[in-house]
Amino acid sequence: MTFKDLSEYLQKLEKITSRNEMVVILAELFKKVSGDEIDKVIYLLQGRVAPLYEHIEFNIAEKSMVKAIAQAYGKDGKEILKDYKKVGDLGELAQNLSVKKDSKVTVGQVFESLQEVTDALGAGSVEKKMTILSNLLQSLDGLSARFVSRIPVNKLRLGFSDMTVIDSLSWMIAGDKSLRKDIEAKYNIRPDLGYISKTLKKKGIKGLDDVKPQVFTPILMARAERLSSGEEIIEKIGECAVEPKYDGFRLQAHFDGKTVKLVTRSLEDSTFMYPDVVEGIKKELSAKNVILEGEAIAYDTKTESFLPFQLTTQRKRKYGIEEKAKELPLKMLVFELLYLDGKNYIDEPYEKRREALKKIIKNGSDTIVLSEEKTISDPKKVEELFDVYMAEGLEGIVAKRLDGTYQAGARGWNWIKLKRSYSKSALDDTIDCVVLGYFYGKGKRTAFGIGAFLIGIYDEKHDKFMSIAKIGTGLTDDEWRELAKRGEKLKASEKPPLYEVDKNLFPDVWIEPEIVVEVRADEITRSPIHTAGRIMKASKSGSAFSVDVPGYALRFPRLERFRDDKKSSDATTLTEVTKMFKLQKK
Repeated sequence: MTFKDLSEYLQKLEKITSRNEMVVILAELFKKVSGDEIDKVIYLLQGRVAPLYEHIEFNIAEKSMVKAIAQAYGKDGKEILKDYKKVGDLGELAQNLSVKKDSKVTVGQVFESLQEVTDALGAGSVEKKMTILSNLLQSLDGLSARFVSRIPVNKLRLGFSDMTVIDSLSWMIAGDKSLRKDIEAKYNIRPDLGYISKTLKKKGIKGLDDVKPQVFTPILMARAERLSSGEEIIEKIGECAVEPKYDGFRLQAHFDGKTVKLVTRSLEDSTFMYPDVVEGIKKELSAKNVILEGEAIAYDTKTESFLPFQLTTQRKRKYGIEEKAKELPLKMLVFELLYLDGKNYIDEPYEKRREALKKIIKNGSDTIVLSEEKTISDPKKVEELFDVYMAEGLEGIVAKRLDGTYQAGARGWNWIKLKRSYSKSALDDTIDCVVLGYFYGKGKRTAFGIGAFLIGIYDEKHDKFMSIAKIGTGLTDDEWRELAKRGEKLKASEKPPLYEVDKNLFPDVWIEPEIVVEVRADEITRSPIHTAGRIMKASKSGSAFSVDVPGYALRFPRLERFRDDKKSSDATTLTEVTKMFKLQKK
Protein backbone atom coordinates (compact mmCIF):
# COMPACT_ATOMS: atom_id res chain seq x y z
CA MET A 1 0.00 0.00 0.00
CA THR A 2 1.28 3.49 -0.78
CA PHE A 3 1.39 5.97 2.04
CA LYS A 4 -0.84 8.23 -0.05
CA ASP A 5 -3.55 5.53 0.02
CA LEU A 6 -3.15 5.30 3.81
CA SER A 7 -3.29 9.11 4.08
CA GLU A 8 -6.67 9.18 2.35
CA TYR A 9 -8.00 6.95 5.12
CA LEU A 10 -6.31 9.15 7.75
CA GLN A 11 -8.05 12.16 6.22
CA LYS A 12 -11.42 10.42 6.59
CA LEU A 13 -10.67 9.45 10.19
CA GLU A 14 -9.56 12.99 11.01
CA LYS A 15 -13.00 14.33 10.14
CA ILE A 16 -15.07 11.69 11.96
CA THR A 17 -16.29 11.94 15.54
CA SER A 18 -18.50 8.84 15.57
CA ARG A 19 -16.70 5.85 17.04
CA ASN A 20 -18.86 3.39 15.09
CA GLU A 21 -17.96 5.09 11.81
CA MET A 22 -14.29 4.91 12.79
CA VAL A 23 -14.61 1.17 13.37
CA VAL A 24 -16.06 0.61 9.89
CA ILE A 25 -13.46 2.78 8.13
CA LEU A 26 -10.57 1.15 9.98
CA ALA A 27 -11.95 -2.30 9.12
CA GLU A 28 -12.10 -1.30 5.46
CA LEU A 29 -8.48 -0.13 5.66
CA PHE A 30 -7.33 -3.32 7.39
CA LYS A 31 -8.99 -5.47 4.70
CA LYS A 32 -6.99 -3.69 1.99
CA VAL A 33 -3.62 -3.85 3.77
CA SER A 34 -1.46 -6.94 3.26
CA GLY A 35 -0.49 -9.26 6.11
CA ASP A 36 3.10 -8.03 5.87
CA GLU A 37 2.07 -4.37 6.22
CA ILE A 38 -0.82 -4.33 8.66
CA ASP A 39 1.40 -4.24 11.76
CA LYS A 40 3.28 -1.23 10.36
CA VAL A 41 0.00 0.53 9.53
CA ILE A 42 -1.29 0.03 13.06
CA TYR A 43 1.93 1.27 14.69
CA LEU A 44 1.78 4.37 12.47
CA LEU A 45 -1.88 4.92 13.42
CA GLN A 46 -0.62 5.01 17.02
CA GLY A 47 2.06 7.53 15.99
CA ARG A 48 4.83 4.99 16.64
CA VAL A 49 7.16 2.46 15.06
CA ALA A 50 6.91 -0.11 17.88
CA PRO A 51 4.40 -1.39 20.45
CA LEU A 52 3.44 1.06 23.20
CA TYR A 53 5.38 -0.88 25.83
CA GLU A 54 8.69 -0.51 23.98
CA HIS A 55 10.56 2.63 24.98
CA ILE A 56 11.34 3.73 21.42
CA GLU A 57 10.82 7.45 20.92
CA PHE A 58 11.46 10.00 18.16
CA ASN A 59 12.79 12.67 20.54
CA ILE A 60 12.01 15.47 18.08
CA ALA A 61 10.97 18.92 19.33
CA GLU A 62 8.39 20.92 17.36
CA LYS A 63 10.99 23.55 16.42
CA SER A 64 13.26 20.83 15.02
CA MET A 65 10.34 19.49 12.98
CA VAL A 66 9.71 23.00 11.64
CA LYS A 67 13.36 23.18 10.56
CA ALA A 68 13.07 19.77 8.87
CA ILE A 69 10.02 21.02 6.94
CA ALA A 70 11.86 24.19 5.92
CA GLN A 71 14.86 22.12 4.82
CA ALA A 72 12.65 19.75 2.82
CA TYR A 73 11.12 22.55 0.77
CA GLY A 74 14.15 24.84 0.57
CA LYS A 75 12.63 27.60 2.70
CA ASP A 76 14.09 29.97 5.27
CA GLY A 77 13.78 28.46 8.76
CA LYS A 78 12.82 31.72 10.48
CA GLU A 79 10.11 32.50 7.95
CA ILE A 80 8.66 28.99 8.19
CA LEU A 81 8.64 29.27 11.99
CA LYS A 82 6.55 32.45 11.65
CA ASP A 83 4.20 30.62 9.29
CA TYR A 84 3.89 27.77 11.77
CA LYS A 85 2.93 30.14 14.58
CA LYS A 86 0.12 31.46 12.35
CA VAL A 87 -1.09 28.04 11.19
CA GLY A 88 -0.51 26.15 14.47
CA ASP A 89 -0.40 22.73 12.78
CA LEU A 90 2.75 21.08 11.44
CA GLY A 91 0.69 18.93 9.10
CA GLU A 92 -1.05 21.86 7.50
CA LEU A 93 2.27 23.71 7.25
CA ALA A 94 3.94 20.82 5.37
CA GLN A 95 0.93 20.28 3.10
CA ASN A 96 0.85 23.97 2.14
CA LEU A 97 4.54 23.90 1.17
CA SER A 98 4.48 20.61 -0.74
CA VAL A 99 4.22 20.83 -4.54
CA LYS A 100 4.00 17.10 -5.30
CA LYS A 101 0.58 15.90 -6.40
CA ASP A 102 1.34 12.20 -6.29
CA SER A 103 3.73 9.78 -4.62
CA LYS A 104 4.43 6.07 -4.87
CA VAL A 105 6.27 5.87 -1.54
CA THR A 106 4.98 2.81 0.33
CA VAL A 107 3.88 2.45 3.93
CA GLY A 108 6.91 0.21 4.49
CA GLN A 109 9.32 2.86 3.18
CA VAL A 110 7.84 5.56 5.42
CA PHE A 111 7.99 3.16 8.37
CA GLU A 112 11.66 2.38 7.72
CA SER A 113 12.57 6.08 7.50
CA LEU A 114 10.80 6.81 10.77
CA GLN A 115 12.59 3.86 12.36
CA GLU A 116 15.89 5.42 11.27
CA VAL A 117 14.86 8.58 13.11
CA THR A 118 14.33 6.65 16.37
CA ASP A 119 17.65 4.82 15.83
CA ALA A 120 19.65 8.06 15.49
CA LEU A 121 21.36 8.58 18.85
CA GLY A 122 24.35 10.42 20.31
CA ALA A 123 26.38 13.34 18.94
CA GLY A 124 24.93 14.86 15.78
CA SER A 125 21.72 12.84 16.09
CA VAL A 126 19.40 15.88 15.84
CA GLU A 127 20.91 16.91 12.50
CA LYS A 128 20.72 13.33 11.28
CA LYS A 129 17.06 13.04 12.29
CA MET A 130 16.23 16.30 10.49
CA THR A 131 17.99 15.13 7.32
CA ILE A 132 16.08 11.83 7.31
CA LEU A 133 12.76 13.63 7.84
CA SER A 134 13.43 16.35 5.23
CA ASN A 135 14.40 13.71 2.63
CA LEU A 136 11.25 11.74 3.46
CA LEU A 137 9.01 14.82 3.15
CA GLN A 138 10.58 15.71 -0.20
CA SER A 139 9.53 12.32 -1.57
CA LEU A 140 5.89 12.63 -0.47
CA ASP A 141 2.78 14.28 -1.87
CA GLY A 142 1.14 17.03 0.17
CA LEU A 143 -1.50 14.87 1.88
CA SER A 144 1.10 12.29 2.93
CA ALA A 145 3.41 15.06 4.18
CA ARG A 146 0.50 16.35 6.29
CA PHE A 147 0.34 13.17 8.35
CA VAL A 148 4.00 12.16 8.36
CA SER A 149 5.08 15.54 9.77
CA ARG A 150 2.79 15.05 12.79
CA ILE A 151 4.05 11.60 13.79
CA PRO A 152 7.53 12.44 15.20
CA VAL A 153 6.10 15.10 17.53
CA ASN A 154 3.15 12.99 18.74
CA LYS A 155 0.54 15.18 17.06
CA LEU A 156 -1.19 12.58 14.88
CA ARG A 157 -3.86 11.85 17.54
CA LEU A 158 -6.73 10.45 15.53
CA GLY A 159 -8.93 10.08 18.60
CA PHE A 160 -9.49 6.36 18.92
CA SER A 161 -8.44 3.86 21.55
CA ASP A 162 -6.95 0.37 21.41
CA MET A 163 -10.47 -0.99 21.91
CA THR A 164 -11.59 0.82 18.74
CA VAL A 165 -8.81 -0.93 16.82
CA ILE A 166 -9.79 -4.30 18.36
CA ASP A 167 -13.42 -3.76 17.31
CA SER A 168 -12.16 -2.91 13.82
CA LEU A 169 -10.13 -6.11 13.63
CA SER A 170 -13.25 -8.05 14.61
CA TRP A 171 -15.21 -6.17 11.95
CA MET A 172 -12.50 -6.97 9.38
CA ILE A 173 -12.97 -10.71 9.98
CA ALA A 174 -16.61 -11.13 11.01
CA GLY A 175 -18.34 -7.98 9.75
CA ASP A 176 -19.33 -7.06 13.32
CA LYS A 177 -17.87 -6.74 16.85
CA SER A 178 -18.62 -10.32 17.86
CA LEU A 179 -14.93 -11.30 18.10
CA ARG A 180 -13.97 -8.41 20.36
CA LYS A 181 -13.96 -10.50 23.54
CA ASP A 182 -11.71 -13.19 22.00
CA ILE A 183 -9.27 -10.68 20.49
CA GLU A 184 -9.17 -8.53 23.63
CA ALA A 185 -8.36 -11.56 25.82
CA LYS A 186 -5.25 -12.29 23.74
CA TYR A 187 -4.33 -8.60 23.48
CA ASN A 188 -4.35 -8.47 27.30
CA ILE A 189 -1.68 -11.18 27.33
CA ARG A 190 0.31 -9.61 24.50
CA PRO A 191 -0.62 -5.89 24.28
CA ASP A 192 0.91 -5.41 20.84
CA LEU A 193 -1.75 -4.46 18.30
CA GLY A 194 0.74 -4.85 15.46
CA TYR A 195 1.45 -8.47 16.38
CA ILE A 196 -2.23 -9.24 17.04
CA SER A 197 -3.35 -7.73 13.71
CA LYS A 198 -0.65 -9.53 11.72
CA THR A 199 -1.59 -12.85 13.32
CA LEU A 200 -5.28 -12.30 12.55
CA LYS A 201 -4.57 -11.23 8.99
CA LYS A 202 -2.41 -14.27 8.23
CA LYS A 203 -3.97 -17.01 10.38
CA GLY A 204 -7.45 -15.81 11.31
CA ILE A 205 -8.98 -15.91 14.78
CA LYS A 206 -7.58 -19.44 15.40
CA GLY A 207 -4.08 -18.03 15.04
CA LEU A 208 -4.52 -16.23 18.36
CA ASP A 209 -4.54 -19.60 20.14
CA ASP A 210 -0.74 -19.43 19.92
CA VAL A 211 -0.57 -16.23 21.99
CA LYS A 212 1.08 -17.14 25.29
CA PRO A 213 3.03 -15.21 27.94
CA GLN A 214 6.58 -14.31 26.94
CA VAL A 215 9.29 -13.07 29.27
CA PHE A 216 9.94 -9.34 28.63
CA THR A 217 6.55 -8.84 26.94
CA PRO A 218 4.30 -7.10 29.52
CA ILE A 219 0.94 -8.62 30.39
CA LEU A 220 -1.91 -6.27 31.23
CA MET A 221 -2.54 -6.58 34.94
CA ALA A 222 -5.70 -8.08 36.43
CA ARG A 223 -8.09 -5.86 38.35
CA ALA A 224 -10.51 -6.57 41.16
CA GLU A 225 -14.24 -6.17 41.50
CA ARG A 226 -15.57 -4.75 44.77
CA LEU A 227 -18.12 -5.77 47.35
CA SER A 228 -19.24 -4.12 50.56
CA SER A 229 -18.76 -6.85 53.19
CA GLY A 230 -17.17 -10.15 54.08
CA GLU A 231 -20.61 -11.74 53.92
CA GLU A 232 -21.09 -10.65 50.30
CA ILE A 233 -17.61 -11.89 49.38
CA ILE A 234 -18.15 -15.38 50.82
CA GLU A 235 -21.62 -15.52 49.30
CA LYS A 236 -20.14 -14.65 45.90
CA ILE A 237 -17.03 -16.88 45.74
CA GLY A 238 -17.22 -19.15 48.77
CA GLU A 239 -14.09 -20.16 50.68
CA CYS A 240 -11.32 -17.93 49.39
CA ALA A 241 -7.74 -16.78 49.80
CA VAL A 242 -7.52 -13.40 51.51
CA GLU A 243 -4.44 -11.23 50.97
CA PRO A 244 -3.56 -7.77 52.26
CA LYS A 245 -3.99 -4.88 49.81
CA TYR A 246 -0.78 -2.91 49.85
CA ASP A 247 -0.38 0.76 48.94
CA GLY A 248 2.80 0.95 46.89
CA PHE A 249 4.02 0.48 43.32
CA ARG A 250 2.40 -2.45 41.58
CA LEU A 251 5.12 -4.08 39.50
CA GLN A 252 5.29 -6.95 37.05
CA ALA A 253 8.74 -8.55 37.08
CA HIS A 254 10.22 -10.41 34.10
CA PHE A 255 13.39 -12.45 34.65
CA ASP A 256 15.30 -14.79 32.30
CA GLY A 257 17.98 -15.88 34.76
CA LYS A 258 20.26 -12.94 33.93
CA THR A 259 18.23 -9.83 33.10
CA VAL A 260 15.35 -8.27 35.05
CA LYS A 261 12.66 -6.01 33.62
CA LEU A 262 10.16 -4.23 35.87
CA VAL A 263 6.94 -2.96 34.32
CA THR A 264 4.24 -0.73 35.85
CA ARG A 265 0.49 -1.04 35.42
CA SER A 266 0.68 1.49 32.55
CA LEU A 267 3.33 -0.65 30.78
CA GLU A 268 6.13 1.77 31.64
CA ASP A 269 9.58 0.20 31.98
CA SER A 270 10.68 1.25 35.48
CA THR A 271 13.62 -1.15 35.89
CA PHE A 272 16.20 1.63 36.37
CA MET A 273 14.23 3.19 39.24
CA TYR A 274 14.36 0.21 41.58
CA PRO A 275 17.88 -1.30 41.63
CA ASP A 276 17.26 -2.95 45.03
CA VAL A 277 14.26 -4.87 43.64
CA VAL A 278 16.29 -5.88 40.57
CA GLU A 279 19.12 -7.23 42.74
CA GLY A 280 16.64 -8.98 45.02
CA ILE A 281 15.07 -10.82 42.08
CA LYS A 282 18.49 -11.90 40.78
CA LYS A 283 19.66 -13.20 44.15
CA GLU A 284 16.50 -14.38 45.88
CA LEU A 285 14.43 -16.15 43.21
CA SER A 286 14.82 -19.82 42.33
CA ALA A 287 13.71 -19.54 38.71
CA LYS A 288 15.32 -19.30 35.27
CA ASN A 289 12.39 -17.79 33.35
CA VAL A 290 9.57 -16.17 35.26
CA ILE A 291 6.88 -13.48 35.16
CA LEU A 292 5.42 -12.51 38.52
CA GLU A 293 3.57 -9.62 40.12
CA GLY A 294 3.72 -7.83 43.41
CA GLU A 295 3.65 -4.51 45.22
CA ALA A 296 6.85 -2.65 46.06
CA ILE A 297 6.64 -0.64 49.30
CA ALA A 298 9.19 1.40 51.23
CA TYR A 299 10.22 -0.39 54.42
CA ASP A 300 11.58 0.91 57.72
CA THR A 301 14.24 -1.61 58.81
CA LYS A 302 14.40 -0.17 62.34
CA THR A 303 10.70 -0.51 63.17
CA GLU A 304 10.20 -3.41 60.72
CA SER A 305 7.11 -1.74 59.30
CA PHE A 306 5.91 -0.52 55.93
CA LEU A 307 5.98 3.21 55.23
CA PRO A 308 3.05 5.24 53.87
CA PHE A 309 2.64 5.78 50.13
CA GLN A 310 3.74 9.42 50.46
CA LEU A 311 7.21 8.14 51.35
CA THR A 312 7.19 5.20 48.95
CA THR A 313 6.43 7.56 46.06
CA GLN A 314 9.76 9.32 46.65
CA ARG A 315 11.39 6.26 45.06
CA LYS A 316 9.84 7.17 41.69
CA ARG A 317 12.60 9.39 40.30
CA LYS A 318 15.10 9.82 37.47
CA TYR A 319 18.05 11.10 39.50
CA GLY A 320 19.67 10.22 42.83
CA ILE A 321 18.26 6.71 42.56
CA GLU A 322 21.01 4.82 44.40
CA GLU A 323 21.06 7.28 47.31
CA LYS A 324 17.28 7.17 47.72
CA ALA A 325 17.35 3.35 47.55
CA LYS A 326 19.61 3.31 50.60
CA GLU A 327 17.44 5.85 52.42
CA LEU A 328 14.13 4.17 51.56
CA PRO A 329 14.72 0.48 50.72
CA LEU A 330 11.85 -1.38 49.08
CA LYS A 331 10.33 -4.76 49.73
CA MET A 332 8.43 -6.39 46.88
CA LEU A 333 5.46 -8.36 48.22
CA VAL A 334 4.81 -10.96 45.53
CA PHE A 335 1.24 -12.20 45.11
CA GLU A 336 0.93 -13.59 41.57
CA LEU A 337 2.73 -15.98 39.21
CA LEU A 338 1.95 -15.73 35.49
CA TYR A 339 4.72 -17.75 33.85
CA LEU A 340 7.46 -20.08 35.07
CA ASP A 341 10.14 -21.99 33.16
CA GLY A 342 8.09 -22.63 30.02
CA LYS A 343 4.70 -23.07 31.71
CA ASN A 344 1.80 -20.64 31.32
CA TYR A 345 0.18 -20.10 34.74
CA ILE A 346 -2.42 -17.54 33.65
CA ASP A 347 -5.02 -20.24 33.04
CA GLU A 348 -4.15 -22.23 36.17
CA PRO A 349 -6.35 -21.91 39.29
CA TYR A 350 -5.16 -19.64 42.09
CA GLU A 351 -4.17 -22.54 44.35
CA LYS A 352 -1.73 -23.93 41.76
CA ARG A 353 -0.27 -20.48 41.07
CA ARG A 354 0.27 -19.94 44.78
CA GLU A 355 1.92 -23.34 45.35
CA ALA A 356 4.33 -22.77 42.47
CA LEU A 357 5.09 -19.26 43.77
CA LYS A 358 6.02 -20.63 47.20
CA LYS A 359 8.66 -22.89 45.63
CA ILE A 360 10.59 -20.10 43.89
CA ILE A 361 10.68 -17.50 46.69
CA LYS A 362 13.37 -18.35 49.20
CA ASN A 363 12.61 -18.23 52.92
CA GLY A 364 14.33 -15.37 54.71
CA SER A 365 14.63 -13.22 51.58
CA ASP A 366 15.36 -9.57 52.31
CA THR A 367 13.68 -7.90 49.34
CA ILE A 368 11.45 -10.37 47.47
CA VAL A 369 8.84 -11.61 49.93
CA LEU A 370 5.78 -13.80 49.48
CA SER A 371 2.59 -11.90 50.25
CA GLU A 372 0.64 -13.02 53.29
CA GLU A 373 -2.38 -15.20 52.59
CA LYS A 374 -5.10 -16.91 54.62
CA THR A 375 -7.82 -19.25 53.38
CA ILE A 376 -11.12 -18.20 54.95
CA SER A 377 -14.72 -19.39 54.72
CA ASP A 378 -16.18 -17.40 57.63
CA PRO A 379 -17.44 -13.88 56.66
CA LYS A 380 -16.67 -12.58 60.18
CA LYS A 381 -13.02 -13.61 59.85
CA VAL A 382 -12.82 -11.78 56.52
CA GLU A 383 -14.00 -8.61 58.29
CA GLU A 384 -11.61 -9.19 61.21
CA LEU A 385 -8.64 -9.58 58.89
CA PHE A 386 -9.71 -6.44 57.05
CA ASP A 387 -9.61 -4.52 60.36
CA VAL A 388 -6.17 -5.93 61.20
CA TYR A 389 -4.65 -4.82 57.91
CA MET A 390 -6.29 -1.39 58.11
CA ALA A 391 -4.79 -0.95 61.60
CA GLU A 392 -1.38 -1.75 60.11
CA GLY A 393 -1.77 1.13 57.65
CA LEU A 394 -2.55 -1.01 54.60
CA GLU A 395 -5.43 -0.40 52.17
CA GLY A 396 -7.55 -3.40 53.12
CA ILE A 397 -7.86 -6.84 51.57
CA VAL A 398 -8.21 -8.69 48.27
CA ALA A 399 -10.15 -11.95 48.28
CA LYS A 400 -9.29 -14.45 45.54
CA ARG A 401 -11.39 -17.33 44.24
CA LEU A 402 -9.46 -20.54 44.94
CA ASP A 403 -10.22 -22.06 41.54
CA GLY A 404 -10.09 -18.72 39.72
CA THR A 405 -7.71 -18.06 36.82
CA TYR A 406 -5.67 -14.86 36.38
CA GLN A 407 -7.85 -12.52 34.30
CA ALA A 408 -5.26 -10.44 32.45
CA GLY A 409 -6.33 -6.84 31.82
CA ALA A 410 -9.82 -7.41 33.14
CA ARG A 411 -11.97 -6.91 36.19
CA GLY A 412 -13.64 -10.07 37.33
CA TRP A 413 -15.05 -11.94 40.28
CA ASN A 414 -11.88 -14.00 40.67
CA TRP A 415 -10.49 -11.02 42.62
CA ILE A 416 -12.67 -8.97 44.97
CA LYS A 417 -11.43 -6.02 46.98
CA LEU A 418 -12.76 -4.73 50.25
CA LYS A 419 -10.51 -1.69 50.16
CA ARG A 420 -12.16 0.43 52.82
CA SER A 421 -15.39 0.32 54.73
CA TYR A 422 -17.75 0.53 51.77
CA SER A 423 -20.57 -0.70 53.98
CA LYS A 424 -20.62 2.71 55.67
CA SER A 425 -20.05 4.92 52.65
CA ALA A 426 -18.82 4.06 49.18
CA LEU A 427 -16.94 7.35 49.11
CA ASP A 428 -14.60 6.28 51.88
CA ASP A 429 -12.83 5.00 48.76
CA THR A 430 -11.27 7.14 46.05
CA ILE A 431 -12.11 7.26 42.35
CA ASP A 432 -9.56 7.24 39.52
CA CYS A 433 -10.57 9.77 36.87
CA VAL A 434 -9.26 11.01 33.54
CA VAL A 435 -8.65 14.74 33.04
CA LEU A 436 -10.78 15.72 30.03
CA GLY A 437 -9.89 19.40 29.84
CA TYR A 438 -9.39 22.59 31.81
CA PHE A 439 -10.77 26.08 32.26
CA TYR A 440 -8.65 29.24 32.30
CA GLY A 441 -7.86 30.70 35.69
CA LYS A 442 -8.94 33.95 37.28
CA GLY A 443 -7.13 36.08 39.81
CA LYS A 444 -4.09 34.33 41.25
CA ARG A 445 -4.55 31.33 38.97
CA THR A 446 -3.98 33.34 35.80
CA ALA A 447 -0.31 32.72 36.59
CA PHE A 448 -0.92 28.98 36.14
CA GLY A 449 -3.11 29.33 33.05
CA ILE A 450 -5.63 26.99 34.65
CA GLY A 451 -8.36 27.59 37.21
CA ALA A 452 -10.40 24.38 37.16
CA PHE A 453 -10.43 21.06 35.35
CA LEU A 454 -13.03 18.61 34.14
CA ILE A 455 -12.71 14.92 35.01
CA GLY A 456 -14.45 11.82 33.76
CA ILE A 457 -14.77 8.07 34.24
CA TYR A 458 -14.64 5.25 31.70
CA ASP A 459 -17.75 3.69 30.20
CA GLU A 460 -16.27 0.33 29.25
CA LYS A 461 -19.38 -0.79 27.37
CA HIS A 462 -19.28 2.09 24.88
CA ASP A 463 -15.53 2.85 25.10
CA LYS A 464 -16.25 6.47 26.10
CA PHE A 465 -15.12 8.89 28.80
CA MET A 466 -18.04 10.55 30.58
CA SER A 467 -17.83 13.65 32.78
CA ILE A 468 -18.43 13.27 36.52
CA ALA A 469 -16.99 16.41 38.18
CA LYS A 470 -15.36 19.78 37.75
CA ILE A 471 -12.59 20.51 40.27
CA GLY A 472 -11.57 24.05 41.12
CA THR A 473 -10.26 23.85 44.68
CA GLY A 474 -8.02 21.77 46.90
CA LEU A 475 -4.84 21.80 44.82
CA THR A 476 -1.55 23.26 45.97
CA ASP A 477 0.21 25.81 43.77
CA ASP A 478 2.67 23.10 42.71
CA GLU A 479 -0.17 20.77 41.72
CA TRP A 480 -1.81 23.50 39.63
CA ARG A 481 1.53 24.13 37.88
CA GLU A 482 2.04 20.40 37.32
CA LEU A 483 -1.42 20.00 35.79
CA ALA A 484 -0.94 23.05 33.56
CA LYS A 485 2.44 21.75 32.39
CA ARG A 486 1.06 18.32 31.52
CA GLY A 487 -2.08 19.76 29.95
CA GLU A 488 -0.08 22.03 27.66
CA LYS A 489 1.62 19.01 26.09
CA LEU A 490 -1.67 17.17 25.57
CA LYS A 491 -3.86 19.93 24.12
CA ALA A 492 -6.41 18.76 21.56
CA SER A 493 -7.66 21.05 18.81
CA GLU A 494 -11.24 19.90 19.44
CA LYS A 495 -13.22 17.57 21.67
CA PRO A 496 -11.71 14.07 21.37
CA PRO A 497 -14.18 11.60 19.80
CA LEU A 498 -14.08 9.34 22.87
CA TYR A 499 -15.44 12.11 25.15
CA GLU A 500 -19.12 12.53 25.93
CA VAL A 501 -19.59 15.91 27.64
CA ASP A 502 -22.59 18.22 27.94
CA LYS A 503 -22.13 21.40 25.89
CA ASN A 504 -22.69 23.48 29.03
CA LEU A 505 -19.53 21.93 30.49
CA PHE A 506 -17.17 22.29 27.52
CA PRO A 507 -13.78 23.40 28.92
CA ASP A 508 -11.63 26.16 27.43
CA VAL A 509 -9.00 23.57 26.53
CA TRP A 510 -9.54 19.90 25.70
CA ILE A 511 -6.85 17.40 26.76
CA GLU A 512 -6.10 14.01 25.24
CA PRO A 513 -7.06 11.15 27.64
CA GLU A 514 -3.67 10.50 29.22
CA ILE A 515 -3.70 12.13 32.67
CA VAL A 516 -5.20 9.95 35.42
CA VAL A 517 -5.87 11.45 38.85
CA GLU A 518 -7.05 9.88 42.08
CA VAL A 519 -9.97 11.88 43.48
CA ARG A 520 -11.72 11.87 46.83
CA ALA A 521 -15.26 13.18 47.31
CA ASP A 522 -17.93 13.32 50.00
CA GLU A 523 -20.48 11.32 48.05
CA ILE A 524 -21.86 10.44 44.63
CA THR A 525 -24.94 12.44 43.72
CA ARG A 526 -27.11 12.87 40.63
CA SER A 527 -26.66 15.73 38.17
CA PRO A 528 -28.43 16.40 34.84
CA ILE A 529 -25.33 18.17 33.49
CA HIS A 530 -22.80 15.35 33.94
CA THR A 531 -22.87 12.52 31.40
CA ALA A 532 -21.64 9.56 33.51
CA GLY A 533 -24.66 7.25 33.46
CA ARG A 534 -26.98 9.93 32.08
CA ILE A 535 -29.81 8.81 29.81
CA MET A 536 -31.28 11.24 27.30
CA LYS A 537 -34.85 11.01 26.06
CA ALA A 538 -35.85 12.24 22.61
CA SER A 539 -39.03 14.26 22.10
CA LYS A 540 -41.83 12.76 20.03
CA SER A 541 -40.76 14.84 17.04
CA GLY A 542 -37.17 13.64 17.49
CA SER A 543 -35.88 17.21 17.20
CA ALA A 544 -34.88 17.70 20.86
CA PHE A 545 -33.62 15.71 23.83
CA SER A 546 -34.31 16.01 27.54
CA VAL A 547 -32.61 14.30 30.47
CA ASP A 548 -34.51 11.14 31.34
CA VAL A 549 -32.05 9.89 33.99
CA PRO A 550 -29.53 12.35 35.51
CA GLY A 551 -25.86 11.42 35.42
CA TYR A 552 -23.60 10.75 38.39
CA ALA A 553 -21.56 13.58 39.92
CA LEU A 554 -19.03 13.85 42.74
CA ARG A 555 -19.91 16.12 45.65
CA PHE A 556 -16.97 18.22 46.91
CA PRO A 557 -14.30 16.45 44.79
CA ARG A 558 -10.61 17.06 45.57
CA LEU A 559 -7.36 15.78 44.13
CA GLU A 560 -5.53 13.08 46.10
CA ARG A 561 -2.63 12.42 43.71
CA PHE A 562 -1.63 11.92 40.10
CA ARG A 563 -1.75 8.24 39.08
CA ASP A 564 1.11 7.98 36.61
CA ASP A 565 1.05 4.20 37.03
CA LYS A 566 -2.34 3.99 35.34
CA LYS A 567 -3.59 4.36 31.78
CA SER A 568 -6.86 6.11 30.96
CA SER A 569 -8.53 2.73 30.41
CA ASP A 570 -7.65 1.89 34.04
CA ALA A 571 -9.89 4.69 35.29
CA THR A 572 -12.83 3.82 37.50
CA THR A 573 -15.62 2.51 35.29
CA LEU A 574 -19.26 3.52 35.02
CA THR A 575 -20.18 0.04 36.28
CA GLU A 576 -18.08 0.57 39.42
CA VAL A 577 -19.49 4.04 40.08
CA THR A 578 -23.03 2.70 39.69
CA LYS A 579 -22.29 0.03 42.34
CA MET A 580 -20.68 2.60 44.65
CA PHE A 581 -23.72 4.87 44.30
CA LYS A 582 -26.01 1.99 45.34
CA LEU A 583 -23.76 0.96 48.24
CA GLN A 584 -23.77 4.41 49.83
CA LYS A 585 -27.57 4.30 49.92
CA LYS A 586 -27.56 1.19 52.11
